Amino acid sequence: MRDASKIVKLPAEPHAEAIRRYAKEGAYIAGDDKSSPWIPFGDVAAIKHLCFDVRNNAAANILWVKSGGRIGTHKHRGFVSAITLEGSWGYYEYDWIARPGDFIYELPGTAHTLYSDDPNGMKALFWLSGAIEFFDDNGEHDFTADVFWFIEHYTRYCEANGIPVNNDMFI
Repeated sequence: MRDASKIVKLPAEPHAEAIRRYAKEGAYIAGDDKSSPWIPFGDVAAIKHLCFDVRNNAAANILWVKSGGRIGTHKHRGFVSAITLEGSWGYYEYDWIARPGDFIYELPGTAHTLYSDDPNGMKALFWLSGAIEFFDDNGEHDFTADVFWFIEHYTRYCEANGIPVNNDMFI
């Protein structure tokens, strides 16, 4: 239970008026399956979208690769950070395996192929900035995912399945 007596009184904010007039508040976004359903992503994965930031071309989601499999080779045009929640996963191009609690930080220009050979699959929380270019097995460009692609991925699924769009996700 929230205890208001625990709130600390801070010193006066010198920019309080500008913050009050122009800043946006932070957001609380529920992550339950009703507020954010698992949406198929290819044959072996699903994405739970958590937020879309169109001002910064960024999005947060949980990627779930079910019972092992791979996500197509892709190249990042912005930074990506991730924390593994369940299972294990890695990239064919690197020699590490991420396990629960492991943190990954990727820089623009990196290309790799995500896989999980864990029989229970994997789940990882990703914060993505910028575009991600996906390539087919011949190295040919397949599609580009950015915040607008993720928004369409989410809203089209909701509309096709009679699920209300959670407007809290648009920050």
